[in-house]
Amino acid sequence: MKVLITGFDPFGGEPINPAWEAVKRLPDNIDGVEIVKLQIPTVFKKSAKKLFENIDTVKPDVVICVGQAGGRYEFCVERVAINLDDGRIPDNEGYQPVDVKVFEDGENAYFSNLPIKAMVEEVKKAGIPAAVSNTAGTYVCNHIMYSLLYYINKNNLNIKGGFIHVPYITEQVLDKKNTPYMDLNSITRALEASIKAVKNYETDIKVSGGKEF
Repeated sequence: MKVLITGFDPFGGEPINPAWEAVKRLPDNIDGVEIVKLQIPTVFKKSAKKLFENIDTVKPDVVICVGQAGGRYEFCVERVAINLDDGRIPDNEGYQPVDVKVFEDGENAYFSNLPIKAMVEEVKKAGIPAAVSNTAGTYVCNHIMYSLLYYINKNNLNIKGGFIHVPYITEQVLDKKNTPYMDLNSITRALEASIKAVKNYETDIKVSGGKEF
């Protein structure tokens, strides 16, 4: 099995992005799974173009994109991406779409085909807070998740794909009082546990992952 895993560069004034910092610390092989790491820009459209090019080159069995969700407490495995770009802030090239479709010919939403609940349970077994998330937002994280699943769907690719949001890391919250964070080593271990779950679970497990809000 070959996994292509991506992380974004820093954005929003942050000097570091925990997604890429954790991704680049992953070993090149996890339980016999080949790991290919890729940094992508926090830029609408350009991020998807780079992802598509690497999917075509690497020919992975699984694609996992990882992004920062400052303010979240848990390691969040996303369930769904929506066909909407609505930037709270401009991307790293100054573009700020408002109520724009990611792809005009795409579905309203695409669901991850990763074993998301199995991934969450494996991360919890490693002693790390984790949960299924039902919103990837409307910024570049949702954009890349939607683009990935659109590309898989439109090209009938035999690829599993999805997205993970990770909290701030310790050094990012020195000036952010009462803001949740997670140490970088825990995020990297959680990614490893997630990849092992993808390898070990062809279909997802049936456990509750629902939320009231």
